[in-house]
Amino acid sequence: MPRILLVEDEAAIADTVVYALRAEGYDASHCLTGRDALAAAGQQRFDLAILDVGLPDIGGFALCRELRRTRDLPVIFLTAQNAEADRLLGLEIGADDYVGKPFSPRELVARVRVVLRRVGAPARSDAPGAFEHDADGHRVRYRGRVLDLTRYEYGLLAALLQRPGAVLTRAQLMDRVWGEALDSGDRTVDTHVKTLRAKLRDVAPDADPIRTHRGLGYSLDEGPSG
Repeated sequence: MPRILLVEDEAAIADTVVYALRAEGYDASHCLTGRDALAAAGQQRFDLAILDVGLPDIGGFALCRELRRTRDLPVIFLTAQNAEADRLLGLEIGADDYVGKPFSPRELVARVRVVLRRVGAPARSDAPGAFEHDADGHRVRYRGRVLDLTRYEYGLLAALLQRPGAVLTRAQLMDRVWGEALDSGDRTVDTHVKTLRAKLRDVAPDADPIRTHRGLGYSLDEGPSG
């Protein structure tokens, strides 16, 4: 069930939005201020945020930047109907969508659904445990953080994610990831596993989800999502 963070200082608006989100099966949480939202985001992981631009303490754009310091969080902004400058600035800083007030809660929920489908909602992820795999976007999140992967690092991880727990030989990985690179050898797989492990370790130093099977190949452990 995708978790939605709503940050809106008008209680009447917030109540109708939360009701509409929950009616569609989303786990919706509401905060009145930006500071409350940052505290909530520090305690649990959200899959999308709906931010009012005109919050009383922290502006919606500044709050967006803070929320995105640790993970790539999709954001929908709520703006005044005629605030063109706000809409343009929101799009420039990477807003996934914006909705002008007054708005229909049903329309907002529909936009939430579209954004989650576009970015690859965790509820539809084919990845195990701590991983979230957006195959259409060629993007992998590990423990909530988007990994900065090269083409072959992504291909390697995606191949392992398709069959968590299964041992894939170097030959199988070569065929799936480096099929067109005829001059590559088995050491190429080992080298990319090493760099991929380093990037995973940057996120979680205490974990090593890629297992080495001597003489065979590699597998991916299903780790906890926390």
